[in-house]
Amino acid sequence: MLRLALAVVSGLVLSLAFEPVAWPVLLPLAVAGFVGVVHGVGARRGLALGLAFGAAFYLTHIWWMRAVAVPAWIGLSLLETLFYGLAGAAAAVLTSHAPTRRWWPVWVAAAWTAAEVVRSGWPFSGMPWGRLAFAVVDTPVARLLPWVGMVGVSFLLALASACLAHLVLTRARAWRADASVLLVLVAGTTLAALAPYDAGDPSGTATVAAVQGDVPGPGNDVLYDHRQVTRNHVDETVRLAGEVAAGEQPRPDLVVWPENSTAVDPFLDFSTNQGIERAVEAIGVPVLVGAIVDDGPDHVLNQGIVWDPVTGAGERYTKWHPVPYGEYIPFRRYLDVNFGELARIRRDMRAGDRTEPLRVGDILLADAICFDVAYDDGLHAQVREGAELLTVQTSNATFIFTDQVDQQFAITRLRAIEAGKWLVVASTNGRSGIIAPDGTVVETTERRTTASMVAEVELLPGVSPGIRLTPWVTRGVVALALLGLLLVLVPVIAARAATRRSRRVAPEYADASS
Repeated sequence: MLRLALAVVSGLVLSLAFEPVAWPVLLPLAVAGFVGVVHGVGARRGLALGLAFGAAFYLTHIWWMRAVAVPAWIGLSLLETLFYGLAGAAAAVLTSHAPTRRWWPVWVAAAWTAAEVVRSGWPFSGMPWGRLAFAVVDTPVARLLPWVGMVGVSFLLALASACLAHLVLTRARAWRADASVLLVLVAGTTLAALAPYDAGDPSGTATVAAVQGDVPGPGNDVLYDHRQVTRNHVDETVRLAGEVAAGEQPRPDLVVWPENSTAVDPFLDFSTNQGIERAVEAIGVPVLVGAIVDDGPDHVLNQGIVWDPVTGAGERYTKWHPVPYGEYIPFRRYLDVNFGELARIRRDMRAGDRTEPLRVGDILLADAICFDVAYDDGLHAQVREGAELLTVQTSNATFIFTDQVDQQFAITRLRAIEAGKWLVVASTNGRSGIIAPDGTVVETTERRTTASMVAEVELLPGVSPGIRLTPWVTRGVVALALLGLLLVLVPVIAARAATRRSRRVAPEYADASS
């Protein structure tokens, strides 16, 4: 019962490391608490304790999911809790058996990070929220991101936490190895902070603008009056064009609108199309429009469309990670979904797979739409193929009265740091901003306001080591976790098989002797 209570407390403490509290100093204490409670117990008890930890953490961490529906909050939290249960079972096994007992902090850190990797991509598109790396914004640890990426930072944080747990459990009798690991981590973090990643010389500069049109009515439903949402973005862009013409603002090279700035297909809806054309003609430069586009009778696409004042709609980025049960219904053909909030999802959203950056004049742009920013794959692919500037188009209206907005904005800032590039984020009604490569917020808007921002940014080519190495770091931690489990389980399985054989042989030998 004491271990169970400590597991619950540790999970709650971990949630305090993230927004809205954002006390990252608690993170190693919470993860060390998790490691401590599962240390030395059997796999089943480790599973139960991991489930208790995971439920306490995740039900608190995504409390904001209640804005969608209470069943969605509970269901998603319990699904993610299973991964913490499996991590607890793995950690219990890895700390209890001779093959992995000596260096168990390394094995446990690999198991924790492997569980993060798996749950961030499965089932369906996974749920990355709650990764350890997402809690380090505004800390020196964030400076490690361009060197080792999100997966690498999560592994290092888990390793430091496991070493801390080892120091406590051994009462510092075996302190040398733990102290050495912790000193290396501190030294690496200090070095990264003192000599931050340098992306090199820019290929040029660009003036970018982000438009936040706001959402009418209650503010938490884009569909309440979706045509007014589009008009808001058109009117604000036209107003910005007036300021540019008057010399009050510099002329941008690109204007970014948010996701869901149009909730109907702008190629089929006349008034929406005309509104976009009016805004683009007024500002006289390409606008990256966030639009829902029809894809046959049963599907839609969530796209960022480069809309040029001369050539019209051009290159498009399609959202990589539509939200299951939010933007599409898995196994729809087998389920009756005509009830509650699910009944509103009449057509399923298809996922995109574009890896090339969008070309806007001389700008090579990596785009992400809403929750895409929490996943490594889409942005990383575009950066590896030459993107020099990042954009995030998002619609946080559903969560506008919750802490999800702050959590996502923190993740967005961390993406700028990881890539070592400028980032422009446009939201329907908050929070929009222009972010420097070191994570500094250069311009931002208040929630539930109509506003626009203009800033000059550098176009930075190249790929940070963290993004280049992420696939290998990911494979490495997963392979290390599997190797540790195999080192433990293969001898155990072999010993049990030998025991069963001996039990079968013993009666036969007794019969022969008689």
